[in-house]
Amino acid sequence: MAKITKLLDIVGRLSDFDEEDTIYVSEPWTEDSDAMVATAPDDSIVPPKAAAEAGLTYFIEIFIAIEFTEAWVASQEEKPSLSAICQRLIEYATYDA
Repeated sequence: MAKITKLLDIVGRLSDFDEEDTIYVSEPWTEDSDAMVATAPDDSIVPPKAAAEAGLTYFIEIFIAIEFTEAWVASQEEKPSLSAICQRLIEYATYDA
């Protein structure tokens, strides 16, 4: 069973998760928001029952989060903090994904 944690914790461990899974987060999205990683039912953005019962909504798929954060970090002159990476991923999920 997927457990609820903070979005910042998930972003810090993206490579630990199955790339086919999806991140679900409580709104408004912040690094301290409750979040979980779970398998999306039938490739839809509808959250699985456990996420829905916890009031979490679709955020982004793991594989997209990994691709985006790796590319963004690589484009920076200095390695950004985990907090900065999380904030940039929230912006991406909000406006560009």
